[in-house]
Amino acid sequence: MKKVTAALVALTLLGTVPAFAQDGRMNFFITSAGPGDGANLGGLEGADQQCADLAYAAGLGNDLLWRAYLSTIARNGMSAVHARDRIGGGPWYNYAGVMIARDVTDLHSEDVNLTKETQLNERGNIVNGRGDSPNMHDILTGSNLDGTSYEGGEGYTACDNWTSNSEGSTRVGHHDRQGGGENPNSWNSAHNSSGCSQQNLQATGGNGFYYCFGLENELLGVKPKLPRE
Repeated sequence: MKKVTAALVALTLLGTVPAFAQDGRMNFFITSAGPGDGANLGGLEGADQQCADLAYAAGLGNDLLWRAYLSTIARNGMSAVHARDRIGGGPWYNYAGVMIARDVTDLHSEDVNLTKETQLNERGNIVNGRGDSPNMHDILTGSNLDGTSYEGGEGYTACDNWTSNSEGSTRVGHHDRQGGGENPNSWNSAHNSSGCSQQNLQATGGNGFYYCFGLENELLGVKPKLPRE
């Protein structure tokens, strides 16, 4: 028994076994993986689908409608989309059942309970941050501090609204609330990426991860996205 316990402890430290039991209220996580094509997520629809796929694989079923916390810019005749408007009204809980925010206002306040330790992925593991190897603290958002669309300047495209791995750049936050950029302690709007490819995202301390929030389906009158076949 002691050998088994020691092995589990070792695996937990390596991030392969969650440090907590999954809580039934879980409706927030950082993705453990992106599609693998940098910030080309297949648009908002593709990003939402990835959230649903990861949630389903982690045993969360289809009880929630999963939405990616991502903003888009006004482009090609389409209006901007604000991440804060996509995620419901809260409250939100992580894998361990810890409340990370009561509502949208709390989520975008300085007192929000978002730290490296509370921002777990869908498997209950802590995501690498500054000081870890490799650093993966840059989280895709395309958003301002208040969760509205970050319009950026010349050349900024939110990676063609999450459909390109080569065009422009996008806004990222720091899930560990530390680092460089204009707002180094911001979880959702620290600085711009150096580009949109997987290599670009990794070069500035990321890995193409983003935030997923679960909404109650019965309140929305919509069906959840099912995992890909």
